[in-house]
Amino acid sequence: MEENGSHERNAGIDVRASPQELREGLVTLLPRLRRFARALTRDAHDADDLVQIAVERALTRAGQLRPDAPLSSWMFGIVRNAWLDELRARGRRAHRCPGERGNLAPGGAVIKQSASSPHLLKHRGRALVFDSPADYYAVSNDPGLDVDEDTVLVIRYCGPRGYPGMPEVSNVALPKKLLLRGVRDMVRICDGRMSGTAYGTVVLHVTPEAAAGGPLALVRTGDWITLDVPDRTLTLEVSDEELALRRAQWQPPAPHASRGWTRLYCEHVLQADSGADLDFLVGASGHEVPRESH
Repeated sequence: MEENGSHERNAGIDVRASPQELREGLVTLLPRLRRFARALTRDAHDADDLVQIAVERALTRAGQLRPDAPLSSWMFGIVRNAWLDELRARGRRAHRCPGERGNLAPGGAVIKQSASSPHLLKHRGRALVFDSPADYYAVSNDPGLDVDEDTVLVIRYCGPRGYPGMPEVSNVALPKKLLLRGVRDMVRICDGRMSGTAYGTVVLHVTPEAAAGGPLALVRTGDWITLDVPDRTLTLEVSDEELALRRAQWQPPAPHASRGWTRLYCEHVLQADSGADLDFLVGASGHEVPRESH
């Protein structure tokens, strides 16, 4: 399933988490799925065989299935579909760190808790703001950079509009001066993505993104930011009055292109909480290519 339920949105179904779902807590996807990793390189038939074996063993251990009476294909189909429905439901809530009770991510944000440092899941620090990963890397090795392990690195304009395609650039490397001191993690906040195999206390998919005028665009170096994963909040400690003044001064970034696909994409792409889909595809589905075109 694509990130943030893009397939479901194409079918006209809104799968964004409700406030109640966001309050339910961080839900860990079934870790036992890792034992089926080899199935990713096999065809669907082999994958189903592996899943059926695992389901039969689990039901046998629970006393719900006799060892000499394996599941029929029909019954396995019912169990598998129910299991997949549960995975989809969990996936919509998994690893969310929404900002619904904060003010920095009104549309929500995501954090990979299993890859974060426990001592940073509740953290307060001053922001050090960069408008692109390139701006950050231009100074990240500077021994005079005003940063310490409590600093919150803010890398913005990396969302669907700000960095067309919303690339995996959020987990920027730590400043060299901190690495030399033995620091191995710090809070980073970004409206882009990061690789599923990456690690670190990185708040991702901040929505609305900076390029769309989200609060992330209004953060200034020196502002205090509080991340509280257990309480599901991401808070910029700046008054509403000050934010209103900053918003009046804010100017959207220049367009990435004056024509072509890039312009079309930037004008119609939705935010991360809506799957970064194109607005004219919502409620529609694809179709087969009617004939060869090469």
